[in-house]
Amino acid sequence: MAVIVMTGRGGAGKTTTTANLSTYLAQREYRVLAIDGDLYLPNLGFHFGMDNVKYTVHSILRDPSLNPEWAIYRHQETGVYVMPGSTNLKDVVGISPQRLRDLVEEIKYKFGVVFVDSPTGVPFDTLPTFEVADYQIIVVEIERSPIYSFEVMVENEVNKLKALGEEYGLKIGVVLNKVRESADFVDKIIDIIENELGVPVLSWIPFDEAVPESINVGIPVLAYKPKSDAALAFAEAGEVLESWIFG
Repeated sequence: MAVIVMTGRGGAGKTTTTANLSTYLAQREYRVLAIDGDLYLPNLGFHFGMDNVKYTVHSILRDPSLNPEWAIYRHQETGVYVMPGSTNLKDVVGISPQRLRDLVEEIKYKFGVVFVDSPTGVPFDTLPTFEVADYQIIVVEIERSPIYSFEVMVENEVNKLKALGEEYGLKIGVVLNKVRESADFVDKIIDIIENELGVPVLSWIPFDEAVPESINVGIPVLAYKPKSDAALAFAEAGEVLESWIFG
C-alpha cells in the first residue's frame, strides 16, 4: 500500500506527520518505508537524522541502473526504513517525477506500507505517483487562518487537495496539526470536514514543544517522547490509518 502525505501550505507539519505515522506502523511491526517525494526541497532525512548519506532517492532517480535498496536505510530507534532525499542542488536538476512513480510502483510490494512525503501545494513532484497510490493524507494547520475566516480557508484547502485524491480513486483522510488557540473551535472544524466535505479526520495534533525537539535529534516524537501530547495524538491517527489499511 502506498500513502501520499500532502498539504496546501508550508510549515503545516506534513513531513512530521509522515515521520510519525510511519513510526507508529513500524512500532506495530509492519515493514514500513518512508520516501522523500519532495524532490526540490527534501527534508524527510532530517526527521530521521539521515541528512548525510551516500545514496538518496535522487541518486536512484538520476541513475536507474542503481539498486533502489542502496538508498534505503533502517532507522534504529523506530524501525522505519527511509529513502531520504539529497539537499545538494546539483542532484535535483533534471529529476523526473515519472521515474519517482515508477520507483514507488517497483518498491511498494516489498513493504507493508510505503509513505511518500509530497511537496507543498500542487504536488508536481509526486503527481504521477498518485497513479500507484492507495491513500492520501491531507495535513492542515489552522492556526495561521484568521478566526473570522478559518472555516472557509480550511474548507477551500481540503477541497482542492482532495480533488486530486478523488481523481485517482484514493481513500482520503485529514490530520489537523499544531492546534493551539483554535482548540476551542476544533470540533466545529472537524464537523465541517467530515459532514460537509465528506472526509474523515484521523486526529487533531496539539502544538507540542516535544516535536521540534524530536526533529533536532532525528527521532520522531512517537519514539522520542511517546507520552507527550503530540505523540499520543499521532498514535491515535496511526491507529485509524492502520484500521483503514489492515482492517
